[in-house]
Amino acid sequence: MAKNDDELLFEKWEEELPVSESEFSPIHRGKWKVLIVDDEEEVHHVTKLALRRFTFDAKAIEFISAYSASEGRGLLVENPDIAVILLDVVMEEENSGLQLARYIRNELQNRLVRIILRTGQPGQAPEHDVVVEYDINDYKEKTELTSQKLHTTLVTTLRSFRDLSIIDMNRRSLKQIIDSSATIFQLQSMTKFASAVLSQLVTILHLNPNALYCHASAFAATKEGIDDFCILAATGTYEKLIGTKLQKDIETKVGQDIEATFQQKKSLYFPDRFVIYFCSKQGSENVIYLDGVASLSIWDKDLIEVFCTNVSIAFDNIYLNEEVEDAQKEILFTLGEIAEARSQETGCHVKRVAEIAKLLALAYGLSPEEAENLRLAAPIHDVGKLAIPDAILNKPGKLTPDEFTIMKRHSPVGYEMLKRSKRSILKSGALIAHEHHERYDGSGYPRGLAGEEIHIYGRIVALADVFDALRSERIYKKAWPLDEILHYIAKERGAHFDPKLVDLFMNKLDAILQICEKFPD
Repeated sequence: MAKNDDELLFEKWEEELPVSESEFSPIHRGKWKVLIVDDEEEVHHVTKLALRRFTFDAKAIEFISAYSASEGRGLLVENPDIAVILLDVVMEEENSGLQLARYIRNELQNRLVRIILRTGQPGQAPEHDVVVEYDINDYKEKTELTSQKLHTTLVTTLRSFRDLSIIDMNRRSLKQIIDSSATIFQLQSMTKFASAVLSQLVTILHLNPNALYCHASAFAATKEGIDDFCILAATGTYEKLIGTKLQKDIETKVGQDIEATFQQKKSLYFPDRFVIYFCSKQGSENVIYLDGVASLSIWDKDLIEVFCTNVSIAFDNIYLNEEVEDAQKEILFTLGEIAEARSQETGCHVKRVAEIAKLLALAYGLSPEEAENLRLAAPIHDVGKLAIPDAILNKPGKLTPDEFTIMKRHSPVGYEMLKRSKRSILKSGALIAHEHHERYDGSGYPRGLAGEEIHIYGRIVALADVFDALRSERIYKKAWPLDEILHYIAKERGAHFDPKLVDLFMNKLDAILQICEKFPD
């Protein structure tokens, strides 16, 4: 009986490689994954035999076996990192291998895995047709595959897979740079910005976040003045340095590296660490330092430079945005202080009301963003007093009914002054100015709102404003003792003030009194 092509091939390889099945052992993870798809058990055996000592780029092979095309489908889904497929054509059906190749390219959309078609019946699958139609990377007749040729084929195929994988990884890294930069541009805090830079850089370079944060170390620093650097964000062993100054002449490798980077005005790369330098258009000099990492490729360094170019733009945007916001906040506090000063009241009143309002807002369950917005808007709650005549505003005695009617105008006047702004802080300020004299029982002014018809901002500022006004001396009254103030607030629970806010106020009294001590008259 004549021997078929597979039998002749097996005899040839077994003569070249006299080795027993017991020599095979499982390959550790992280090796090149090679999937053998063939319905002949002997094909799997002799392929593993021929490649038992094979390595490429100092990595061995992990063999995965499938004995049908359908089994191969499942293994490909479970192992998306398979590098090479040694694929038979005729298995369950005459074209099972070709259908599997079509499934890999069209349904799995896997363009990286290299497919080597091995057939004992070349007439069944003409080489030119299948290579083009099924996106096959190599076509081999089983009779021509000696051990040496199989080695050569696998080397060239794995080299192709490796290079394509690098290109794909770099493509994804570039996309990450774009996505990361967009995320960083949205940040409104320098501290969050610096932390995001570290996080995104780790992702782009495919570093292990656990190793970086637990064993390796990193921080982003900004130079301030000449002799020190302000550390904005840090991880690992440097985390304790956040918010501190790193002295320029510190006698550590870290300090020396940073000093050298600032002197040379360029990034420095070492085998186990690197220091990235970038300067924004506003002249802000920045450093990102990472250690405990492997050496970087030229491509990695290029990615870092591109990333840091975008980071420097984001840094300028955030810095300028913070400058504008700080100026706005300062103007609002100044405006509130002007209104208080005109009525011969202490400017610290608006600071205390703002801080107490934020504390109550957080206790009430408002988000940190809402609470901060309230803190910034609260100082202008009495801005409408700028339109009240001095004779009424600073009258030492009790106001007449007509005078009180004029005084009450400061609330809608303040609202009218601020309501046209599209800025969230000023819009909140308009609302507070309008409603902070409303009473929970509906007997307040200017609109007689009751209960939750009054915005929570108005209810909070009403309580904070009355508390601080009672404990402060005014031209028309003496300061009240604390016990009398607390008695009044408790009595007005559900009348003047929101009952829930009164309860929160009493629970937070110690913290409120600390605010009063921090901003004394």
